[in-house]
Amino acid sequence: MYVRGIRGATTVERNEEPHILAATAELLEAIVVENGVTPEEIGSVFVTVTPDLDAAFPAAAIRNMAGWELVPLMCSVEIPVKGALPMCIRLMVLANTMKAQNEIVHVYLNEAKKLRPDLVKG
Repeated sequence: MYVRGIRGATTVERNEEPHILAATAELLEAIVVENGVTPEEIGSVFVTVTPDLDAAFPAAAIRNMAGWELVPLMCSVEIPVKGALPMCIRLMVLANTMKAQNEIVHVYLNEAKKLRPDLVKG
C-alpha cells in the first residue's frame, strides 16, 4: 500500500460561500470518482484558496459530505504570486492505495484546466 497525492483544482466566478462550497464538493467528488477512493482510504486533505477567496472555509463543504466527518482537513491561503490564476481552490488528497503513481488521476475543472493542461482529460 502506498500514500499517493491526488491533486485537483477548480475556480469560482464569485467570492460567495455557496459558490466556494459547491465548487469544493464538485472537485472532491470528481477526484473520488476518477480514482475510485473512499473516505476510509484518505489520510488527509489539504485545501488552499487564492487570497481573493475569503467568504467561506472550503473544508466545510467536505466536512458536510457523507463519510468525510473524520477525515483530517486543513485550509490555507496560496502564496500571492503576481499573475496567478485568481478565484482558485486547490486540493491535495492523500490517499492510501495500491495504484502506481502513473495510475493516479489528477482533476482540473473550470478555469483551473489552464494550470495543468498536460493532465486534463480530453
